[in-house]
Amino acid sequence: MKPQNRVIIENISPQINHGRYAIKRVIGEVVSVEADIYADGHDVLQAYLCIKHESQRIWKNILMIDKGNDRWQADFKVEKQGNYEYTVQGWIDHPLNWQHNIERKIKDKQHVNVELLDGIQYLQHLLKHANQSESTEIKNWITLFEDAEEYQTAIEIAQSEELHGLFIKYPLQKFVTEYEQKFKVYVDRHKAVFSAWYEFFPRSASQTAGKHGTFKDCEKLLPRVADLGFDTLYFPPIHPIGTDFRKGKNNTLSPTPEDVGSPWAIGSEEGGHKAIHPELGTLADFKSLLKTAQKHGIEIALDYALQCSPNHPYVKEHPEWFTWRPDGSVQYAENPPKKYQDILPINFETKAWKALWEELKSILIYWADLGVKVFRVDNPHTKSFLFWEWVIGEVKKQYPDTLFLAEAFTRPKVMHQLAKAGFTQSYTYYTWRNSKQELIEYMSEISQGEGKEYFRPNFWPNTPDINPYPLQDGNENLFLIRYFMAATLSANYGLYGPVYEYLVHQPYPGKEEYLDSEKYEVKHWDWTQETKLTRIIRQVNQFRRENLALQFTNNIQICEIGNDALLAYYKESADRSNRVLMVVNLDPHSTQSAMLRLPYEQMGIQPNTPLVMHDLISDKSYTWSQEWNYVELSPYQYPYHLFVVKTQEIDTAP
Repeated sequence: MKPQNRVIIENISPQINHGRYAIKRVIGEVVSVEADIYADGHDVLQAYLCIKHESQRIWKNILMIDKGNDRWQADFKVEKQGNYEYTVQGWIDHPLNWQHNIERKIKDKQHVNVELLDGIQYLQHLLKHANQSESTEIKNWITLFEDAEEYQTAIEIAQSEELHGLFIKYPLQKFVTEYEQKFKVYVDRHKAVFSAWYEFFPRSASQTAGKHGTFKDCEKLLPRVADLGFDTLYFPPIHPIGTDFRKGKNNTLSPTPEDVGSPWAIGSEEGGHKAIHPELGTLADFKSLLKTAQKHGIEIALDYALQCSPNHPYVKEHPEWFTWRPDGSVQYAENPPKKYQDILPINFETKAWKALWEELKSILIYWADLGVKVFRVDNPHTKSFLFWEWVIGEVKKQYPDTLFLAEAFTRPKVMHQLAKAGFTQSYTYYTWRNSKQELIEYMSEISQGEGKEYFRPNFWPNTPDINPYPLQDGNENLFLIRYFMAATLSANYGLYGPVYEYLVHQPYPGKEEYLDSEKYEVKHWDWTQETKLTRIIRQVNQFRRENLALQFTNNIQICEIGNDALLAYYKESADRSNRVLMVVNLDPHSTQSAMLRLPYEQMGIQPNTPLVMHDLISDKSYTWSQEWNYVELSPYQYPYHLFVVKTQEIDTAP
């Protein structure tokens, strides 16, 4: 900074850890940047928001607007995937300062001949940049400024909007202060913020009881997954499973020869993380599955689990990547009091970390080369943050469409650090947020705090590891409620099925786990079964695709409603062309009613404007013309409304 630089720039937002990490957006979203910009004295300031995509050489400057109290703001839309940079410039704008002062003097009836002559230097600056027609006019103005007999015309020009516009168009940037740091935006494809995940175990895909499922069986189920409206099909690990210390049914340490083990105990003599479990099929079968899934609009998400069974080839080939105990045995995974004797954690503190990182990266590149664009990452919070920042960045250099979901049910700061490091989406605490107050507080936390710039939630009402206590009594109404909120509170959500839609709920005694868990045995399902849940899942996924407002999470607004058993929330698209209002009965046993206040302020609509409320669930329409309106929901019909809100009248019966 030069000694003559007078402009101060501070408190730029958004930024993460002083610019250490990138904020996140998807193609088409807007970044709104603000900064404190001021200088000594009372001179007129100007400021630019400067942006550039990594593929561009030239920076684009966007004029910032003074919002008052020295806070300036400008927006830009991200239109390409990859990295953007942005920073802020500010300067004393001497031409505008001259124009401002001469206007004040003229209003005060002062004679400004000298000031007009002083302004010629700024007109001469314009000549250096103006086009031909502008130059002709500017030269004429200079003549008028110099001619005392044209004083009246000259002062009109000096105060004109036309001259003001040219000063803005061709600024005199002398002694520009540029903020010393550049901030980053990483831009993903739209699926990063809007996706519907479905999980099932490939080995349970067979329609023949007692038979191990295959990729060909999975391929036959793709029409069902697509019909339900899911765009992402997630498989637990598809690799060979270890035999030493294999877990039996219900996680027993005494397996029988028939027990198939946990898919997360990866690796055997048949291969490791780049191999396929032989009973699932061949690599050609997997490629066929990927191709068929694509035809159905589905992406296959693979599990990236960085742990090994004792039989994994890495254990013999790279013993330096593991922790060995004093008795010569290898340290298995533990989370006291839990023990995972069939899994060996990788030692990220090894001296051979460079070779380890490269090998772990090669796993992702191997599957990405085959066409896999989505990875669900198992327990990333137990591995190095720096590794994740590096490997995700490396993969995205080659495959920018790749998305990473962090399966990290852990401390909030750890979950947020993983998101900062590059994870596209994250599992959340939604599974354990049940009361109205808990849900409101949690939605406020993830949609309004700093995390909204980088933490993208993915709501799952259940997983193979989690059979939530509230669902363990099998109440269908509650399953419907928890599903609906997952799919409408968050734009990213997922289900572990067909367990969820078939109301499987029997718990392991005293635990938040499933009895006879599919993690340890092959199941047989009637994949043709239709339930109330399959119908509503199909319906809600369709509504999500048709309503842009439901394709984002941070646009949520909680609405006032006079009953703690009812939750109401509103979402709208950025251009307000699509407005939706959800009302949910949190009580799975009783009808609940209350008066609901319409969020007119959020909608930008005058209070008491008549609104047509079309409930997509019941396909009925109502006209609400008051600020407060009565709602009543029975859990035994549909315990929620999904209203599309419109201002124009439509010809439908109430």
